[in-house]
Amino acid sequence: MYDVSDPRAALAPAAAAPKVATEFAAADYAKFYETAPQEDDASGRTWYARGQNYVVAYSEAEAGAVFTRESQVDEYALIVPEPTTKVEISANGETKIVDGYSVAFIPPGNSTIKVLTKGRIVRLITSRATDLTAKCSNADSFAAPHPNIPPFEPWPTPRDGYRIRSYSLDVKQQGGRFGRIFRCTTFMINYLDVRNGPRDVTKLSPHHHDDFEQCSLALEGAYIHDIRWPWTTNMNNWRDDDHEYCGSPSIAVIPPPAIHTSRAVGEGVNQLVDIFSPPRMDFSAKPGWVLNADDYPLPAKA
Repeated sequence: MYDVSDPRAALAPAAAAPKVATEFAAADYAKFYETAPQEDDASGRTWYARGQNYVVAYSEAEAGAVFTRESQVDEYALIVPEPTTKVEISANGETKIVDGYSVAFIPPGNSTIKVLTKGRIVRLITSRATDLTAKCSNADSFAAPHPNIPPFEPWPTPRDGYRIRSYSLDVKQQGGRFGRIFRCTTFMINYLDVRNGPRDVTKLSPHHHDDFEQCSLALEGAYIHDIRWPWTTNMNNWRDDDHEYCGSPSIAVIPPPAIHTSRAVGEGVNQLVDIFSPPRMDFSAKPGWVLNADDYPLPAKA
């Protein structure tokens, strides 16, 4: 259910009726601002939390910090939220300087991210990286797979092969387009438009996803995530509503098919980033929504 002013109101409905869910997972919240980091050393401070298919590694990095992946099995993503932060990425013999306020995708194999100027970085890595899943503050929530999410399948490789790719987030708003969306083989990142002040509660967007999880990363401001689970014939599976306050930085992991909407409540700048793993098809099917669509083909079933 979307307000008529919301670009998502034009999304096509599902082609077929989904399987009716009968059991549900809880939402997960990781409030980095009120918990100790899993890593605190000369490189800076890093917090880890996860969803079913991915790990979010949020770092307040010092200049000169190096983050390494060895024999990484699949492509991963990097968000550099602040214009003043610059990084150097090396992977498979290629090196690239990436300016701040960017999204980058890094190939499988061996890679390093060197932080050239102090600042925040966010790495998004699939849960195939078991060395990272063990570090997550909410690891126990995923001791068993959550219901209603199919097995993870990456999307097709880039048309011209894997390489370091980066994209500026300095993209003007455009009527009819929702946020600033980029995708790779493993992730879709929607860097939502900045919201100044609280959201108009007469124009919320309660909706659900049948079979994929949403991660909402709050980088600035504060949000309340309103979440409601369906009722089934088995009352033992009913869940109370969530109305969870999350300052920043934080993540909310929203399981399918819970109805959800997020309300900016901060008086200043509120910045939310929605993350999906693998990418979602409905956004990919909208012409012009995925800003780097030419670099990554759609699955054959599309």
